[in-house]
Amino acid sequence: MAVSSAPGKVYLFGEHAVVYGEPAVPCAIERRATVTVERRDDDALRVQADDLSLDGFTVEYGGPRDGHPDIDVPQPLIRAAMGYVDGAIEQVRDVTGETDVGFDVTIESEIPLGAGLGSSAAVVVAAIDAATRELGLTLETDELADRAFQTEYAVQEGQASRADTFCSATGGAVRVEGEDCRSLEAPSLPFVIGFDGGAGETGELVAGVRSLREEYDFAAQTVETIGDLVREGEAALEAGDIEEIGRLMNFNHGLLSALGVSARTLETMVWAARDAGAVGAKLTGAGGGGCIVALDPTPETETALRFTPGCEDAFRAELAEEGVKRLE
Repeated sequence: MAVSSAPGKVYLFGEHAVVYGEPAVPCAIERRATVTVERRDDDALRVQADDLSLDGFTVEYGGPRDGHPDIDVPQPLIRAAMGYVDGAIEQVRDVTGETDVGFDVTIESEIPLGAGLGSSAAVVVAAIDAATRELGLTLETDELADRAFQTEYAVQEGQASRADTFCSATGGAVRVEGEDCRSLEAPSLPFVIGFDGGAGETGELVAGVRSLREEYDFAAQTVETIGDLVREGEAALEAGDIEEIGRLMNFNHGLLSALGVSARTLETMVWAARDAGAVGAKLTGAGGGGCIVALDPTPETETALRFTPGCEDAFRAELAEEGVKRLE
């Protein structure tokens, strides 16, 4: 049996624009997905997902590798709970050469699904790491991140970037621009997360930005402007200037809102955080619902969010300096 955990993430700057080769700066946070993997005597895959913001369930199936479990559960639920695990296990079979191996996989997660905190990336990174180690192979961090990216890229039909998976595998603050991925020095950032209890549809949101970008020159320029803002943000991060980081987060949120990826609940939480004294607040991830991230060293923003209509949960989150952890 092998057990691995990987952190979720928030974006300081750059979501959506990173899909088009612009830079982005995500930061790993100490909210983790933990995956336990045990080799089976057959080639079946059994996945138990207890708490991925869903009612827990277990499925077991074999048959063709391109098949799906035949159970009476809505397809989006199966995709969320199974699609990324299937892809991760295919990566494991590929890298180890053990094409007929089966696994029992148990997923426990502190990260809500589809909420902009990198739940799928954390599950994929932890699953690949645990399953390869169960077969006697330990991947280097760069290869682990790359294979996790290949999984997300396939499941998201070519609309993924390397940002989430690299950040989850590596930990800390990172910069991603195309295939160039590297770690950044970052000050202690007082993250406060607000969660509306929902989830955006990443594929639809990415497609919507793509459509705007192709139709309007000013939308394409907005995406490029986000890239320019990220470069300013890197300088503020290096200088440890939290006030400037916050101002740029506010600016980034405005640009994302102009691209149509915000939501009423996200706007309400963003403004509640700012009114409470946060130096910056923005949506994080694909948008459409889910989470916002704010910077505030005081308890005021967390308290305000807890009393904000539409906010289901609010919590502080520390920067996760370590990415994937090998627990057993």
